[in-house]
Amino acid sequence: MTDRQFIEVRGARENNLKDISLNIPKQQVTVFTGVSGSGKSSLVFDTIAAEAQRQLNETFTFFVQGFLPHYGQPEVDHIENLNAPIIIDQKRVGGGSRSTAGTYTDIATLLRLLFSRVGQPYAGPAFAFSFNTPQGMCPECEGIGKTVQPDLGKFLDRSKSLNGGAILHPEFKIGKWMWKMYPLSGLFDNDKPIKDYTDPELHALLYGADVKVSAGGYGTKYEGLVERFTRMYIKKDAAAMSERNRAVFEEFTTSQTCPLCKGARLNQAALNCKINGRNIAELSDLEATELIKFLEGFTDPAAVKVAARLTERLQHLVDIGLGYLSLSRETATLSGGESQRVKMIRHLGNSLTEMLYILDEPSVGLHARDVVRLNSLLKKLRDKGNTVLIVEHDPDVMAIADHVVDIGPKAGVHGGEVVFEGSYEALKSADTLTGQFLKQHMPVKEKVRPPTGQMTIKQASLHNLKNVTVNIPTGVLTVVTGVAGSGKSTLINEVFLKQHPDAIMIDQSRVTANSRSAPATYTGIMDEIRQAFARENNVSASLFSFNSTGSCPNCNGLGVVYTDLAFMDSIATACEICEGKRFKAEVLVYHLRGKTISDVLDMTVEETLTFFTEKKVRAVLQSMNDVGLGYLKLGQPLSTLSGGEGQRLKLATELHKRGSVYVMDEPTTGLHLSDIGLLMGIIDRLVDARNTVILIEHHLDVIRQADWVIDLGPEGGSAGGEVLFEGPPQELKNCQRSITAKFI
Repeated sequence: MTDRQFIEVRGARENNLKDISLNIPKQQVTVFTGVSGSGKSSLVFDTIAAEAQRQLNETFTFFVQGFLPHYGQPEVDHIENLNAPIIIDQKRVGGGSRSTAGTYTDIATLLRLLFSRVGQPYAGPAFAFSFNTPQGMCPECEGIGKTVQPDLGKFLDRSKSLNGGAILHPEFKIGKWMWKMYPLSGLFDNDKPIKDYTDPELHALLYGADVKVSAGGYGTKYEGLVERFTRMYIKKDAAAMSERNRAVFEEFTTSQTCPLCKGARLNQAALNCKINGRNIAELSDLEATELIKFLEGFTDPAAVKVAARLTERLQHLVDIGLGYLSLSRETATLSGGESQRVKMIRHLGNSLTEMLYILDEPSVGLHARDVVRLNSLLKKLRDKGNTVLIVEHDPDVMAIADHVVDIGPKAGVHGGEVVFEGSYEALKSADTLTGQFLKQHMPVKEKVRPPTGQMTIKQASLHNLKNVTVNIPTGVLTVVTGVAGSGKSTLINEVFLKQHPDAIMIDQSRVTANSRSAPATYTGIMDEIRQAFARENNVSASLFSFNSTGSCPNCNGLGVVYTDLAFMDSIATACEICEGKRFKAEVLVYHLRGKTISDVLDMTVEETLTFFTEKKVRAVLQSMNDVGLGYLKLGQPLSTLSGGEGQRLKLATELHKRGSVYVMDEPTTGLHLSDIGLLMGIIDRLVDARNTVILIEHHLDVIRQADWVIDLGPEGGSAGGEVLFEGPPQELKNCQRSITAKFI
């Protein structure tokens, strides 16, 4: 073997990595494992993937690089023999309301081609069937499928005048630039209530008049409220807005299915063109499995070839456990696991070889049955001559690896080393945390807790649920199971939570990760810490905030200064004035028990547990330690946390609160086998304290430890949505229709 048959990593020091070096075999599947926070993602994504992406981007001109995402040079001596990377992560697929499973995977392109060849009556080339082109989109809703109008009942308080605050939208508040157009127009008595306006005045306010308004020294054409709001907000894609802006947008608008296309998004010519009695919108609404059946039996040579390619791409969806998706499903509604698998579909159809595929826990959100299908796809990528690197905790995915790298020994400052390299079989007998826990399996719980009562969900029929009535016992641990798409999330996250809004929800959405967020601010203990410093030194608490009075003026409390190098990567360097401490020098003369505020933020949770005596602070710190985050520093940026760490931080934030019903959506996501025992210990303590805990989960060890199991299925999509089993886990094996029963 020559050295070129390895990716050589030398001196990797990104985040917590301790100057590690290793050779990764090419054209093989390598799985990187280790406890959450050990440094797997730092090695695979922040070092190898970032460097591969950076080097690939450098092959483009500086002009083109200006349009590409920037990847800083990772902390590593050098990496040799990299291939062009394809990074398939768990970030949700965006794209707004115009992006669907069909458009994102390009399967819709083939369906459009089929209609342009054999659809009757002929309606034009393929782009005439696209709702994203002027030739194909519905003229009424412009391809969105819905029409949105300002809700004038919420927009205006007609009992008030312009000067009295009649316009209720926050961007049109009195004194704001958007508001000024109306009182300065000269069209209205600014102190007259809107209800007293004449019809021409009301029309001018809402729909405009032919005048110019002078504001701030320059003239601008007057626009009515409705036409201005429509131009600035409705004509822009609401799905691409920030969460806050979207919430405001939805509060002041009303949405309805487009009356012309009935939600199909296309113009009438495209909708009138049919194949075997069905138009393209009707076929796009079918689940992938049903669409495959429809495509069988074509005899026209022009149709057979396109239908065969279309069927091949749809079969990829089925093979990866997404056969329940329709091509019209908006990508914004896909979960993290679904998003990652949809991304994989895009690459399975290509014939590229010698690529570097990098995947982040592809088994997330997959039932044990579908992990088998996933593994065959991963092997397919390898067998085409590609190198496949996977960050993964699932033993079934580790088992197909040609090579395994275990990072540890523990997390954070206690990790960052390669503790094992070799085969999966050798790992099972290795003296590492992963090796030890691969040998262990939790037994099916024999003695279950008796419920204290029950909460009933009656006749739920949202999405694919088939008029489901189910009782959720209180005072026990209930695990809701079933294959992906069977209706678990709909039943619990939508129906149950709507009926029980007081339940504490801990989901998989990432913790706020702006550059100023840290565990201390996210958990809310920063306020208490500032107060403790203020009391001790008899000064204002705002001094001890790096977002306020106390922040270093040079770096504005970030601790680093960014230098913009135009078309090259901006460089982050430690602030020269505060030396990365974030605070003004005069703040650091104040101490609490011998430590400055900067010293405290640089301490780990473990260290601060022996430092703080304040009850409220200790309660949260103890919760963080209990969920296995003792190695995190209080001031560490949240952007450096892995997905599993983020979810456990949410759990720690909620643990010390008083709650009676907890709902957790796949809490084992991103968790190492050793952490699952820790998680189950925390959940058991919650239940023993008379709380009700409901988990949506695929992990077999978690299902085995439930007091009560609710299994949905039997399949996903329209073939799911039924309750197959309700009862203690040891009785699940008797349920013939349950796929979960076969694996438990």
